[in-house]
Amino acid sequence: MSDLPKWELSHIGLFVSDMARMREFYIRLLGFKVMDEGELRGGGPRLTFLSKDPKDHHQIVLVTGREKGTRSTVNQITFRVASLKEVRAMHDLAVANRVEGVDPVDHGNAWSVYFLDPEGNRLEFFCDTPWYVAQPHRVVLDFSLSDRQIEEATRSRIAGDPTTRPFGKWRDQKRRELGLVKSRPRRRRKRA
Repeated sequence: MSDLPKWELSHIGLFVSDMARMREFYIRLLGFKVMDEGELRGGGPRLTFLSKDPKDHHQIVLVTGREKGTRSTVNQITFRVASLKEVRAMHDLAVANRVEGVDPVDHGNAWSVYFLDPEGNRLEFFCDTPWYVAQPHRVVLDFSLSDRQIEEATRSRIAGDPTTRPFGKWRDQKRRELGLVKSRPRRRRKRA
């Protein structure tokens, strides 16, 4: 596996039944901008390319073709934010706009808020906590508490879990396991 090229996730494409409604949600509520839009030649599906970063032509592409009333097959589309303050801001935005399915969650290793887009695709906005704890781990995230109180509640709750450790140590271990850290050559002892 080590000879695989390095790659990263670039974008996601979603089949939609109501392009106008989905386009409006991602633009108005989440701040995406339309980079391009059009129809495939020969009367194919209509596409809307959305991004929040000019280095990416599109981070989300909406494509017509989903039958109305069909259930989403997307488990979740996840966006990383920088802090608990920003997770709280996304929670408050979803609540203020009466978005369906608002679900704030403390995973121990992440604080998240989930909610649904207009066609039932579940979105997650999260930030890492300072700790790793084995997953799955899920309790309600109580936004009536201050950020400091949330951090203390998480730390206290996971302290007794034997898998808990600083996230940095967990990441270092995974870098080694994934072969992303070169082993240092052993020094030979000089003979006396």
